[in-house]
Amino acid sequence: MSSLEIINLNASINGAEILKGLNLNVPQGEVHAIMGPNGSGKSTLAKVMAGHEDYEVTGGDVLLNGKSLLEMEVDERSREGLFLAFQYPAEIPGVSNANFLRAARQARLPEGEEIDAVAFYKEIYDKMDQLGMDRKFTGRSVNEGFSGGEKKRNEVLQMMMLEPSYAVLDETDSGLDIDALKIVADGVNAMRSDNRGFLVITHYQRLLDYIVPDYVHVLNDGQIIRSGSKDLALELEEKGYDWLKEED
Repeated sequence: MSSLEIINLNASINGAEILKGLNLNVPQGEVHAIMGPNGSGKSTLAKVMAGHEDYEVTGGDVLLNGKSLLEMEVDERSREGLFLAFQYPAEIPGVSNANFLRAARQARLPEGEEIDAVAFYKEIYDKMDQLGMDRKFTGRSVNEGFSGGEKKRNEVLQMMMLEPSYAVLDETDSGLDIDALKIVADGVNAMRSDNRGFLVITHYQRLLDYIVPDYVHVLNDGQIIRSGSKDLALELEEKGYDWLKEED
């Protein structure tokens, strides 16, 4: 079975070690959630997987279907099937949403094959309707002037259009009201399949009311210290993290 496998991963930034031997396996078809207190390494994990240049990997590996992501350039990781929805999506002035997505889709096609423009716009409009996005957003620059909720919906739109084999959602629920949260969750749930895996990083259990995970993992001080079913998230909501730190 295909999988996303994190093996004894160690990573640092500016000389400070953040990830300290993290191990995790996410088979295709499953949704795994990572929770943990501030500073535990959640966003660091996402950025290291995506190839953020500020982070130095000092040990371990990340394998996507047996291939090392750490040996790939950022664009290669994306074409291999990895997608990262950012906690703070970047703005790209001068590049429209439609052109951005069209270029990304084109980069995944065999040389010489071209995108069918009519089919492309039909698909993007259908997905925007599903996410409650105004179709005018196709002509707007990527995330420029978007509200926090609009940026998060746009991230999910990108994921839906690129159809990755593995999606990492880095605190996608941050800054969303309940209505926007439900719409974003519906978009993610519509993509759940036996051929796609999700790693959902979140502070709060409320997101997991709408994107119900197969497994929940608690990250603390750069390591997974507890794993369990979705009920673990409810326990964390009630008790916080201190009881797990004490047991650890």
